[in-house]
Amino acid sequence: MKRIIALWLCVLIVFSITGCMKPKQNRYETEFLTLFDTMTQIVGYADNEESFQKSAQLIHDDLEEYHELYNIYEDYPGVNNIKMINDNAGIKPIVVNKKIIDLLLFAKEAYALTDGKVNVAFGSVLKIWHDHREDGIENPEDATLPTEEELETAARHVDIEDVVIDQEKSTVYLADAQMRLDVGAIAKGFATEAICENAEKYGFSSALISVGGNVRAIGEKANNGGVWKVGIRNPYDQNDGTLSLVGLDDQSLVTSGVYERYYTVNHKQYHHIINPETLFPADYFVSVSILCNDSGLADALSTALFNMSYEEGAKLIETIPDAEALWAFSDGSVSYSTHFKEFTTE
Repeated sequence: MKRIIALWLCVLIVFSITGCMKPKQNRYETEFLTLFDTMTQIVGYADNEESFQKSAQLIHDDLEEYHELYNIYEDYPGVNNIKMINDNAGIKPIVVNKKIIDLLLFAKEAYALTDGKVNVAFGSVLKIWHDHREDGIENPEDATLPTEEELETAARHVDIEDVVIDQEKSTVYLADAQMRLDVGAIAKGFATEAICENAEKYGFSSALISVGGNVRAIGEKANNGGVWKVGIRNPYDQNDGTLSLVGLDDQSLVTSGVYERYYTVNHKQYHHIINPETLFPADYFVSVSILCNDSGLADALSTALFNMSYEEGAKLIETIPDAEALWAFSDGSVSYSTHFKEFTTE
């Protein structure tokens, strides 16, 4: 009788274990080239390719909505976006989607956290640099720099307090007619985080999403694959792999660097990350990488620390829970925040 009971229990245990085991999933990947004017990549695990592509398309469609809402250059039929807010600066409040309200509320928090090093109201200055950069890329022999006078004139219209948000009415109004919003320092990260926070909606429990280098992991790799290994681009040699390899589990990795968008004037390169204090491209580092749980915060911090001295940035990062940083200096040296190396892998 005891032997029968023992065998019965063994059968129960086997069936219990078998019932709890999930079938092995397959790895798939895809990419899109139309969102946020950059490349979006999705790597994920699913039962089959059809299921993966369905989930990836849902992510694409939602990211496309964020792309249209946060766009400062283009109009879209029936969409009140950031461009429309800019077009109506000093004229009237614009009723907008809650996704814009949420972004701008986060932007104000980021402004306070970074002591103004990240400022979405800095668009009037950034537009001047954008126009010079675009002209310089198109006509490199005639590339020019903005004058200090025109930059200083634009910088009189960057007070974030003039961004008036009415949550009850869901409106945004720029009280300064010369102000322009530019959400480039936070938009991709904020949208990426919003997508990943709703991973179950898309049917993903294990995926890696990169929106223009704003990388966010959803869980670990499936099939007990461990952390996602993500490389930080080598800013010193574009053909020489990675500077560091980081393991991600429900975390984000974002890098700001001089190599992404730049143009050349008199044999000198001028990148797109503009220091709010000097009104010229920041020159402390060649890249700054941020590791933390929230992709929106990582995006904001990568810009903020790029615009700070190492001492100032190191002090700030130590005050933010679960956030780590890597600084790459122009002389080839690299520095890390206290616990960054704990997340590096081979």
